[in-house]
Amino acid sequence: MSLASELEAIGRPLVEEQLRHPTVAGIGRGDLDVAVFRAWLEQDYLFLHDYVRVFARLAWQAPDRHLGDLVELAHSTFFEELSLHRALAEEFGADLDGATKGPACAAYTAFLLEAAASYGEGLAALYPCMWGYSTLGRILGQNPPAEPRYRRWVEAYADPGFVMLTRRVAAMINEAAPDPERARAMFTAGMRHELAFWDVPS
Repeated sequence: MSLASELEAIGRPLVEEQLRHPTVAGIGRGDLDVAVFRAWLEQDYLFLHDYVRVFARLAWQAPDRHLGDLVELAHSTFFEELSLHRALAEEFGADLDGATKGPACAAYTAFLLEAAASYGEGLAALYPCMWGYSTLGRILGQNPPAEPRYRRWVEAYADPGFVMLTRRVAAMINEAAPDPERARAMFTAGMRHELAFWDVPS
């Protein structure tokens, strides 16, 4: 079993926890309280700016063959994923410019930016976001919500292009071959941050 596959096996029960979380379950049904999604959207918008910085820090350390991969991941996050958030913000009345990080967002971004000091460990730490959202999108996409705004969110993370980006990160983890014990610890910590992130600040 490859290291990335091992991490995914560790992560599956934690994805199940996310699926049971009221925020994720509400998105999946399409009946999540608009105020809750608005708050989550503002937090995730702030998170994604630091996620781009994580990709950039890892790109600086990457072998030549993966420099373009990480630049593309940063570009996709900044121009595509953040564009989705801005479009949804208009529909949900979110204040992206006035938002400030809540405790979960601040803790998660600090963890990722610190982890990115090490190339292999940084990849393992960020993998829960890429793989976790791809997995959530795939599962929720099997029976997507009728509500169009939540459906668009689900479809964005179920998209084959996003799946492809996720698989490229998996390949980079396997090639980087970080210490397996450290990789497992960083991945598990990232998954826990992912779960905590759904507890959006009121």
